[in-house]
Order: sequence, then C-alpha cells, then structure tokens
Amino acid sequence: MSYIPNTDADIEAMLKEIDVQSVHNLFAHIPDDLLLRGDLEIPGPLSEMELLDHLKDLSRANAHAGEYVSFLGGGIYNHFIPSVVRHLVGRSEFYTSYTPYQPEISQGTLQTIFEYQTFMCMLLHMDVSNASLYDGATSAAEAVLMSLRTNKRSSVIVSASVHPEYRQVIQTYLRNNDHEMLEIPYNERGETDVGALEKTIDDSCSCVVLQSPNFFGIVEDLRVYEKVIHREGALFITTFSEPLAFGILNPPGMYGADIVCGEGQSLGIPVGFGGPSLGILTCRKELLRQVPGRIVGKTIDREGHTAYVLTLSAREQHIRREKATSNICTNQGLCALTAGVYIASLGKRGIRKLAILNHERAEFAKKELMKGEGIALRFLGSTFNEFVIRTSNNPAGIVERLAERKIFPGVQLGKYYENLSDCMLVTVTEMNRQEEIDALCQAIGEM
Repeated sequence: MSYIPNTDADIEAMLKEIDVQSVHNLFAHIPDDLLLRGDLEIPGPLSEMELLDHLKDLSRANAHAGEYVSFLGGGIYNHFIPSVVRHLVGRSEFYTSYTPYQPEISQGTLQTIFEYQTFMCMLLHMDVSNASLYDGATSAAEAVLMSLRTNKRSSVIVSASVHPEYRQVIQTYLRNNDHEMLEIPYNERGETDVGALEKTIDDSCSCVVLQSPNFFGIVEDLRVYEKVIHREGALFITTFSEPLAFGILNPPGMYGADIVCGEGQSLGIPVGFGGPSLGILTCRKELLRQVPGRIVGKTIDREGHTAYVLTLSAREQHIRREKATSNICTNQGLCALTAGVYIASLGKRGIRKLAILNHERAEFAKKELMKGEGIALRFLGSTFNEFVIRTSNNPAGIVERLAERKIFPGVQLGKYYENLSDCMLVTVTEMNRQEEIDALCQAIGEM
C-alpha cells in the first residue's frame, strides 16, 4: 500500500488536468540510465507490532546517554532538564502549532516568543532579540551579514578561538559575496591575541567576531578588544556556545558588544545526535532594522487588551523580496519555547546556582586530572565548565580505550587544530558526579 492516499480516479483526474498521459511521463526528463528498473531491494512489509519491535532493535544499537559517563562538550552540553519543561513544551497547543502569521488566533504562541526574546535580552544585557535562528553557527553568520549591511565595509575579522564550525559557516556565507574573512590567532593563554588584532584591523573591517567563553572554555576579557574594535569604527560581535556561563559571568552587552549571538541548546534542549539547536541573536536597538528572522512586538488591541504581533519582519516572503534582511524564513519555535520555559523554571537565582555548580565541578576535575602523569593544562586562562588538557598519550587512543569502559573523556582537538593534536577538550556539567570525575581521572591515569 502506498503512503500517498490517492485513488486511481484521483491520479487520472490530476494527470488530465496537466495534460499528461501517465505518471511515467512525469519522469521523462530523467536520463534512461538513471531510472530504476525493478523493485528496490528492501524487506517486505511488516505489521505495526513487528515494525515497533524492529525499531526497538535498531535503537538498542545506539549508545544511550544514560549508559555512558560523558565529558563531551565543544558546543553541545549535557544538562539536567526539569520535568516541567518537557511537560509544558509537549502540550499539543505548542507542539503542533504552526507559524503565527495570524495574530488573532496565535496569541499564545506570540506571547511565548515575546517572553523568549525578553529573557534573551535580560541574559545577555542587550536591547533587542529576534525570535531565534537555526543554531549558533548560523546566528554568527547572520550577525556578520548584519554588520556588512550596516557599514558597507569589505572585510571581516574572526578569532581562531571562535568555534571552528561557526568559522566555517561564516566563511561559507562570505565566499561568494566578495568579502574577505581574516583570521587572527590565539595566544598561549588560549585568548584572542590582541596584538594581532591591532595589526590586522583597519577602516576596511566591518566587524570583529570573538567568543567568550571561547571554544577552549577560556573566558576572554572583552573590554580589551572593545576599545580596539570601536576605535576603527567596526562592529563588535561576540558569540557563545554555553549561555549558562552568563549565570555568573558579566554578559557581553556590559562590555560594549554591538551584536551578541550563539547557541542555546543548553537551555533545556536535549543533546540528541548533536541537535536540535537554537540560534540566539541579540543586538543594540540601533541595529534593529538589520535583524534577520522574526521579531514579536507587544501592543494594545482596539479593545485595550494586551496583544502580540509579528513586527519589523523584513523577510523575503513578507516584504522587500531581494532586499530582505535574510532568507531565514522560519525560526526554531519549539526550541525557543523550550529555552523560555527552562529559564522561567530556574529563575535568576537558579541559573546562577547552576552556573556556579558547573564551574566548581569543572575546577575540581581540572585539579584532579593535573595530578596524573603525562597530563597538563594546555592553556592558562580562566575557564568556565570546559578546559583543554595535553596528554603524553595519543588522544585518539585514550578515547577508544575509555569508550570500552563506557566513558567519553572529551573532544579530540586535532580534527580542528593541527597544533593541538595532542590535546582534548574536557567538559564538566552538573550531570557529572564526583565518582564519575574520579573514574575519568583514574582511567586516564592508567593509560
């Protein structure tokens, strides 16, 4: 049985309408040698009960997070998600709702988006937030495009301590737009080299993209860079991959950032297979007209009641067409809702306590690992909940052997940085108990 519920009469009527003799004629433009002759080599049909059993068998082949002790990070983080988050987000009113183009029937969805925007502005100390983008990488790239539309300059400077995948996406966006991306190195502390920035930046620079905490977990002193960047009239863009760090760190908005963007997966979104993600983008109010994607505004209806509407959405399917701020035509609505519910459930004090817990456990793990032979910190800068270690043993070998003990010790950095082939990025969150940290230290020490 086909999963497309068209009867023979339906098919005949549709073919007649478009003046085509048969379904096969719809594929006449495909070269003959590419057409499939015969049936696909797949198993026969299953009953619903048999299919569910088969899917369960397939799922058992996956490594379940509960079976392993994980110290993976580098952009996706394992945090505890309160039950209230999944319960509220899973309600049918939210889970199946479509895009809120018609405000008269979408007030609930619009209100949750407005509250999400408000939370992002509070968390990052910024004026304006959009209603989310796809992930941290695309939000960084869209922030760069905002700067290019704003000051019409030709080059972009990105620090090598920015997440490698964010840099790759920025480069992809710029490749065919006649704009140059310049990369500046990090120093021995794992921080962006301010001297290299001063030598590289000039009046052709549209923006400078930094990350704090950066890909190595290092907390960068944004005040130092802000002076250099704004002196040349460029926009200061900061990105992040762990927003919970701002539970104890001053947010970038307090240091003069023009655009703050990053990844919001930590805010109640499960790890999954690297997703789904949530792209956060905020900015100063002066840049409001350049913000891509959706923005929800709060107003009053004709009866004097509070109302919410999509506003200032210069998107290509609404207005402006080719002059639109972006081809971002949707948002991560369910993920944005999840982030909003998560923040509301923890509250300001809860987020601070959680951030402190993450930092303390990471510092404990760092000190314990340093007691082992052949292990050293690669960078000396202050960190939040992840840090880089250098090992005398091959990191690939460590990862392979510890996986046999159901421990994921960290992210191998050689795949991103050739000069860090002997290093791993270790991440510790509130989900890592002391006995798990002890097990990691013991296992690496026995290598």
